[in-house]
Amino acid sequence: MSGRLGELLVRENLISLQQLQKAQEEQRKGGGRIGSLLVRQGSIAEGDLTNFLSKQYGVPAISLKDFDVDAEVIKLIPKAIAEKHQVIPVNRAGSSLIIAMSDPSNIFAIDEIKFHTGYNVEPVVASEPAIREAIEHYYSDKGPSYEDLMQGFDDSEVSIVDTDEAGGDIVDMERSAGEAPVVKLVNLVLLDAIKKGASDIHVEPYEKDFRVRFRIDGVLYEVMKPPNKLRNAIISRLKIMAELDISERRLPQDGRIKLKLGRGKEMDFRVSVCPTLFGEKVVLRLLDKSNLQLDMTKLGFEEKQLKDFLEAIDRPYGMVLVTGPTGSGKTTTLYSALSKLNEIAWNISTAEDPVEFNFFGINQVQMHEEIGLNFAAALRSFLRQDPDIIMVGEIRDFETAEIGVKAALTGHLVLSTLHTNDAPGTVSRLLNMGIEPFLVTASLNAIVAQRLCRKLCPECKKPAELEQQALLDAGFTAEEVGTFQPMEKGEGCRLCNERGFKGRIAVYEVMPLWDGLKELIIQGSSTAELKQEAIRLGFKTLRMSALNKVKEGMTNLAEAVGNTAPDRF
Repeated sequence: MSGRLGELLVRENLISLQQLQKAQEEQRKGGGRIGSLLVRQGSIAEGDLTNFLSKQYGVPAISLKDFDVDAEVIKLIPKAIAEKHQVIPVNRAGSSLIIAMSDPSNIFAIDEIKFHTGYNVEPVVASEPAIREAIEHYYSDKGPSYEDLMQGFDDSEVSIVDTDEAGGDIVDMERSAGEAPVVKLVNLVLLDAIKKGASDIHVEPYEKDFRVRFRIDGVLYEVMKPPNKLRNAIISRLKIMAELDISERRLPQDGRIKLKLGRGKEMDFRVSVCPTLFGEKVVLRLLDKSNLQLDMTKLGFEEKQLKDFLEAIDRPYGMVLVTGPTGSGKTTTLYSALSKLNEIAWNISTAEDPVEFNFFGINQVQMHEEIGLNFAAALRSFLRQDPDIIMVGEIRDFETAEIGVKAALTGHLVLSTLHTNDAPGTVSRLLNMGIEPFLVTASLNAIVAQRLCRKLCPECKKPAELEQQALLDAGFTAEEVGTFQPMEKGEGCRLCNERGFKGRIAVYEVMPLWDGLKELIIQGSSTAELKQEAIRLGFKTLRMSALNKVKEGMTNLAEAVGNTAPDRF
């Protein structure tokens, strides 16, 4: 109807032909409905457009702000259908369902609603912005109210493992934290995070607000706003579960919660408490070993990259470094390498801060800086323990780097992480730490850099309409453009919780230390020169790998460009 609506508005002299062409151009570039675009660019008032549609199709016009739609009526139409067709149910009268629509000529929407609900559909006209606002209001992702949550919630299968209730002078805080509604609410938040596949839970106090957010596929979403009066009780409950000191509210604290969920399943949460201006913020990291992906072929490596990485970790000695920012999946890559190497013939020791997952057959050591147990101290101890393979959580200083390099040169395989932007930049970081160039070239087997991109939902992803220049600017060659169909996130479906993305995929760059690179390092060449030589030898950068994921339809161009740097020399 969008094209026809524009023509009708021009014919009725409500807009000019130039205004229509401008809206159509914007529609081609960014999508959207023509009516909404005309309102947005100021060509026609929202009320005038609604009145025109009402007269044109002979249906009443309504203002959704004047209606308070009953929850039972809203339940008749799922959110996916409401968003797909931009409709909202308004009222029910006998066998008829009154539906507010921005496009009353959309017979496909009317037929689908009729089929889904079994009601006769009577359309009324409302503006598209008003319908969008109503969908957001009535189908809010912020979750049900506190009272709704407490109704009929069964947490009988949830129990805390090895938790000692804190005692002391803070009886009131303990009592409020132990009250049934608070216990139920905290259990529900933890279970809901598991169900939605969240990686982190943020419990945040503000001056007049208290909210809970989940990080799902790398993005934070608000899921709940519990009553402000419960903030201290909820935070105290989490601290009790994590065996932290609930009387200490001025200093950061770290702990762990282990939940039994019935049927033998356990879930760990790493808990961090940090004092803020208006109370303590609690962040919980979900550690679900059952969801830990240890199959290297499914992590995101390309065929040659995986071959190079496996060759590097299959050597009896040397150092393999995995680099990238916090939350880029370095730990998963290292755990997958250790899982492959974990055989009865090898003595494997790891120094981690914190130990996220425990594995049978691997000796894992938790760091405790406050008593002097840091990475360097653990490394020294490992070298007296007859090791074959050593994993160090992170190389942060010269001392750790020096011991790691010496271990790699004396017959041990050393795996570790480093915070740098890319694989070629890791060499400069080691040199800046004080490691001699000849030691870097002698000890390093390979450097791996990685980032995470959100994967498009396989059910609702759709072809993307992108300008050729946008693809060229991202890094595709003129020969590649036109040989593949880029994809875009869809409207959302049940599989992806209406978000358009489902899970994440890693993009990698794997740089073995070829002889040509070793010569450049000894000569003191720059990072850019190292990168150019590596590419000449067959190295694929993070951007190249991300663009390959776009070609395969696994992610969209925005994710690839947003998570990787362009290849400039």
